[in-house]
Amino acid sequence: MALNIYGNTLEPCSPDPLTGFFRDGCCDTCAEDIGEHSICVEMSEEFLLFSRERGNDLLQPQLHIGFPGLLPGDRWCVCLPRWIEAYQEGVIGRLNLRATHESVLDQVPLELLEQVAIFDG
Repeated sequence: MALNIYGNTLEPCSPDPLTGFFRDGCCDTCAEDIGEHSICVEMSEEFLLFSRERGNDLLQPQLHIGFPGLLPGDRWCVCLPRWIEAYQEGVIGRLNLRATHESVLDQVPLELLEQVAIFDG
């Protein structure tokens, strides 16, 4: 069972569009996931443009692989190194922490994650 950063069951990040390394809606990860798709980010226009500038265009649909393209407000399991890079550049990708994999804590302190969290009640 995959756990979130609080040690509870990992909640889904997004069933529509369907995200995750395993395309099951969750930011679960494994050794084969070299991109570390472990952090649930709510897309903003700024974050989407930053990602495109860095070579990962999440705006553009790629229907041949079942990727619909993302819009601001969509949630997506983002590669942890890209999220860290964006954060260091001042582009804040807001997080759903209950849907963020516990492994993220190996690289990012809980206090920082909570500063940029989305609290969904």
